[in-house]
Amino acid sequence: MSVIGTTPQVAGRDRSALSAGDRQLTDSLAEGLVRFDAVGQIEAGVAERWIVIDDGRSYIFRLRNAVWADGTPVRARDVVPLLRRQIAPAAENRIASYLTAVASVVEMTPEVIEIELARPRPDLLKLFAQPEMALVRPGAAGGAGPFRRRDRTRDGILLTPAPDPDRDPDEEGPTPEQNVLLRGERAALAILRFVERHSDLVTGGTLDDWPILQAANPAPANVRVDPAAGLYGLAVVRREGFLADADNRGAIAQAIDRADLTGSVSADWPARETVLPEQLDSGAPPMVPVWATLTPEQRPAAARARVAAWRSVHGGAPIVRLALPAGPGGTILWGHLARDLYAVGVRPVRAALDDPAADLRLIDLVAPYDNARWYLAEACVACSEDARAAIEAARLADTLPERAAAAAAADRLLTQDVAFVPLARPFRWSLVALRLRQWQPNPRAWHSLNRLRTDPN
Repeated sequence: MSVIGTTPQVAGRDRSALSAGDRQLTDSLAEGLVRFDAVGQIEAGVAERWIVIDDGRSYIFRLRNAVWADGTPVRARDVVPLLRRQIAPAAENRIASYLTAVASVVEMTPEVIEIELARPRPDLLKLFAQPEMALVRPGAAGGAGPFRRRDRTRDGILLTPAPDPDRDPDEEGPTPEQNVLLRGERAALAILRFVERHSDLVTGGTLDDWPILQAANPAPANVRVDPAAGLYGLAVVRREGFLADADNRGAIAQAIDRADLTGSVSADWPARETVLPEQLDSGAPPMVPVWATLTPEQRPAAARARVAAWRSVHGGAPIVRLALPAGPGGTILWGHLARDLYAVGVRPVRAALDDPAADLRLIDLVAPYDNARWYLAEACVACSEDARAAIEAARLADTLPERAAAAAAADRLLTQDVAFVPLARPFRWSLVALRLRQWQPNPRAWHSLNRLRTDPN
């Protein structure tokens, strides 16, 4: 299989920006307490079972009979410090800021761990299933599986199923057919390898690589698009000039023809006009922006009027710098956005994703779990102080009703502030050989390598 991107590395202490390949390799060599199954639901990892008590403020995990890569048994005394390090406030982990409700991680017995929460979090397990929470032992060749790394060559990283300590000695062990040769490589090479039938799976595809896939024209039955949950839109990063006013930011939002953008790419890519995709754990349905109450035909005219009013005072077309990916999919996105903004009198300028002078930056993230605060916090790059305070209130809420009310308030304030311009849901695609019958599309857009065959370990 190929993961689009650089050569995979096992996650170390810094887990702030793991690549797609890093996450895939880490998940394969070092599962966490729990992990995702083929459809993105929670299943056992290093913990074989768990219970939730004290009104959702205590999670008790019992470890299974597992061994580390060096053959030593997995014990709570090994797991507890690894977990504490990844959830510490100073942890270099992209999801640590969503684990601040964890008050303690303690060893109860050699096989039992308790995680106590300061506030109830019913969605905790989906965070613990992320590769960022994988249990990687320092200086070791990974963790407890489900795979072991056997070799790294110019052809990739050879992974073999980890031994099962509970397997009957008379039972047939893993066969070479269950091995995985994992590569990290650029999209064009990965797609070519698959089309030439030298690969069974390509994963990690985004809009940026989609034009390359279309040019290669693989069999439609092999092209799979995940119904990925998350954010895909333009975050306001500089509230200056034309974008200093919320109504002007709204003019940018209503100028964009989302249906034309997504429809030109794939019928499986729906547009979006709200920050929250659905109510989730918020106390209200997603807040609909004022500009979205206009019909698609009325929106460009309203945006032009707003731009014209600004030009009458300031003179000249407002300039807006858009930070977008550099690849061919980014160019398609740029073409649609530039056309729509020029049409209402705005002069757009394309910028690199890391350009500090950008006014709007593309946010393209798959949600690690179904939580309103995640959407609001990730969308709030340069939002109002009121919206930021409401998001913080949702984090600190002591009860679920209080959190729901705070999330609804934050959604309303963030939407009124027009600090984020939603475009669609994240676009994630894979190329899948028909023999990988267990591959399933899912909202996490995540596909564990031990959940691709009919007889996974």
